[in-house]
Amino acid sequence: MARPIDTIVPPAPHHTLSYRRILLKLSGEALCGADGGFGIRPETLQLVASELSDVHRMGVQIGIVVGGGNIFRGLKGASAGMDRSQSDYMGMLATVINSLALQDALEKHGVPTRVMTALEIRQVAEPYIRRRALRHLEKGYVVIFGAGTGNPYFSTDTAAALRAMEINAQALFKATKVDGIYDRDPAKFADAQMFTKLSYDRFLADRIGVMDSTAVTLCRENKMPIRVFKLSDRGNILRVCQGEALGTVVVES
Repeated sequence: MARPIDTIVPPAPHHTLSYRRILLKLSGEALCGADGGFGIRPETLQLVASELSDVHRMGVQIGIVVGGGNIFRGLKGASAGMDRSQSDYMGMLATVINSLALQDALEKHGVPTRVMTALEIRQVAEPYIRRRALRHLEKGYVVIFGAGTGNPYFSTDTAAALRAMEINAQALFKATKVDGIYDRDPAKFADAQMFTKLSYDRFLADRIGVMDSTAVTLCRENKMPIRVFKLSDRGNILRVCQGEALGTVVVES
């Protein structure tokens, strides 16, 4: 059972940290494991939770937005003839399922966690209120933001960018299946080159598919750095928080 909020003692930030408050974007597929597919793989979920517990113990304040593509993807539903708004709402509910699963895994690792949703589902999660989310972070909770923005036609990438701005995160972390952003698909081209640094404008002009353009534009307008790196390498999240030059950073040119 989760402890009352006033009994939580937040870890003191470690002096080696470059980022003390982050917004981490996880895809729903990240919970399936390396093989992809559908549903939630318990072993993968536990590995993600274990790594996040290490980061939390270092004193990093963590907000998380998790996608729902491992359960239902709104665009695929719309392309199959379903009404786009209806399809997107189903996708939002899928993100809530993933958020609850991640909360359970984190709490099994001793990490106090709150799920806040853009759609009200009071029986299982708190409605999203910005000031309450900030208070939770300051108290030492990991806060998982479910149900995207609560609006159809907006991706969970955009929700992650929005929440990053609202909680005053120092960076938006995008954990992916590859090492960073490449000039072309590294799975198809052996000579693909990875960028260590990329401007928002170049990202948008090249139509790079790692994150949607609405999310990147929002980050550009608010000068929010984006860090893209590989999730499956154990310790990467903490290493990026400590300032290691892993993956790709997207900033102003």
